[in-house]
Amino acid sequence: MTMTSGGPSGDRPQQAEETVTSTGPEPAFETAATPLGPDARGVEVIAHFVRQLPLGPGVYRMLDGDGEVLYVGKARSLKKRVTSYTRLQGQSNRIMRMILATASMEFVTTRTETEALLLEANLIKRLRPRFNVLLRDDKSFPYILVTGDHEAPALVKHRGARRRKGSYFGPFASAGAVNRTINALQKAFLVRNCSDSYYANRSRPCLLHQIKRCAAPCTGEISPEDYAGLVAEAKAFLSGRSQMVKKDLARQMEEASEALDFERAAVCRDRLAALSHVQSHQGINPQTVEEADVFAIHQDGGQTCIQVFFFRTGQNWGNYAQFPRADKTLSEAEVLESFLAQFYDDKPAPRLILLSHDIEERELLAAALSERSDRKVEVAVPKRGEKRELVDHAAQNAREALGRRLAETSSQTRLLAGLAEAFSLPAPPRRIEVYDNSHIMGTNAVGGMIVAGPEGFAKGQYRKFNIKSQDLVPGDDYGMMREVLTRRFSRLLKEHSAERPDYAAPTGPAPDTAPANARSDDAALAETAETESAETDTGMPAWPDLVVIDGGLGQLNAVRETLHELGLDDVPLVGIAKGPDRDAGREKFFLPDRPSFMLPARDPVLYFIQRLRDEAHRFAIGTHRARRKKDIARSPLDEIAGIGPSRKRALLRHFGTAKAVSKAGIDDLMNVDGVSETVARTIYDHFHE
Repeated sequence: MTMTSGGPSGDRPQQAEETVTSTGPEPAFETAATPLGPDARGVEVIAHFVRQLPLGPGVYRMLDGDGEVLYVGKARSLKKRVTSYTRLQGQSNRIMRMILATASMEFVTTRTETEALLLEANLIKRLRPRFNVLLRDDKSFPYILVTGDHEAPALVKHRGARRRKGSYFGPFASAGAVNRTINALQKAFLVRNCSDSYYANRSRPCLLHQIKRCAAPCTGEISPEDYAGLVAEAKAFLSGRSQMVKKDLARQMEEASEALDFERAAVCRDRLAALSHVQSHQGINPQTVEEADVFAIHQDGGQTCIQVFFFRTGQNWGNYAQFPRADKTLSEAEVLESFLAQFYDDKPAPRLILLSHDIEERELLAAALSERSDRKVEVAVPKRGEKRELVDHAAQNAREALGRRLAETSSQTRLLAGLAEAFSLPAPPRRIEVYDNSHIMGTNAVGGMIVAGPEGFAKGQYRKFNIKSQDLVPGDDYGMMREVLTRRFSRLLKEHSAERPDYAAPTGPAPDTAPANARSDDAALAETAETESAETDTGMPAWPDLVVIDGGLGQLNAVRETLHELGLDDVPLVGIAKGPDRDAGREKFFLPDRPSFMLPARDPVLYFIQRLRDEAHRFAIGTHRARRKKDIARSPLDEIAGIGPSRKRALLRHFGTAKAVSKAGIDDLMNVDGVSETVARTIYDHFHE
């Protein structure tokens, strides 16, 4: 792929041609500093860039006046595609808003259109432009790994880059599906799932061997050859040769029973039952599809759901619902097309991909995925037979999942409206932040912030705060809350001061409809687009519409003082005090300059606030426990300069405990491998200041 200039040279020097790859670092896009002035926008800017664009394939980026990427697109011909943006006539409202906001453009040419497709998907996922179709949850799917870097391979769950040596099987739709499969496979094949360090330190079989879920190779309960046979059977089963494995086990069971070795026959019987259990819990197991991903899309109520089913080795390995962010004007096929390229940007594609809707660039997508996978990948839209039944089943699940989501969203909307009424807010809040602290007698003190909005809890927005102040009295909840709020809102003022809302005015997006009497000329179209909401990104705003504090009047006053010092006197605040005897349902609410009050015991808004408070409590306690666990595991030897993992292991192996190391003399320390006189004196001085 070759980078070329995207326009006439301006303030930046002309760059030489450079080869970049779509899978490596982000390519160096070339942009021309337009001489039209810093305030130039829209068609005039785009037309200026078109003049020197090539007719070949490539990727373009549209940027606003702040340099933020508005849109990433690919084209078979850059010049022809970008030229289409120089006319407002006939464009959708979304495209008009994008054109009018464009202040600059960047381009990169590629050798082929398939390279452009792969690069476009990579950039969309990393830059998340607000006018593109975006995956809301770019998760990595779990795999089952049979390790290959140990004398006794283990059966473990793996997520992330596949760098460890071994055999990978998947993807599975969820960690739960992997865990259930591993548990059943342990019963069937008795393969260990412990860590290598745990394996190395066993002197007798662990509990899993006692309950017949591990062959205990760690203590020699099974020979290496026989254990290797179990591992081979597990790999064969996961590779789709399940019937062969079951026939072999049945034969072993018959041979054992004929030899009157009923104990071994019972083991084979139990393993056969475990294998049958695995297969019975795989859902729909197709007869004619060995390896495929099935995608079905459904739109309703302005939202989109894409259901993905994974089939490997003729077995259903789970399904996953994704709700991509997309403009309401895009068709189902357009959303699905953009979604697929992003979905496989960092995942291996199967040999067959089945779709519920035909997409315009189906052959191009198949060519791009085949090029990346080094094997043929077929993208098909089945019309009949078992493959069509699989697609129809996925489509039914997509409809049902979207129906549930719309019901939850409707319920959430009513709750937010009730919350606004209860706390006298000008409009239903789009972003609620709830704060809580957790500590034990002041130790390992942390603060937690959880975020909720129209779509429920936004866990990607959660934040934790390790309490750093050395001046706080241990257990000073007010001081900890002041530190958390100071750090949070100081950062907001620094990074998002321009987005600070007017808390006295109603909030929420403007209607997304054009006037019925809109004129047909370009000026009228531009005027219509400018009056519409520019917020196509349905993500949450940076500033909260409501701040909830887990605490009573004292906590609320501490927060008010903190925000007053920052010049923020208008942020809506609510304090929640637990009721007498900490009974749920008897909470008392505190608002600034208002008497405290309680909500009716069975008010849905009260239950909603309890959920928010409990989630903040859970998050803060979990963060505190993780920090406390880390501190407990920390050794005094970690604090000594020059003592790395190797010397630490040598010292503990020689003396047994860190306490014994602290009492050792210099001569004794020098007897440890790798400890010189200088290092021994450093260790001794650390414990004997």
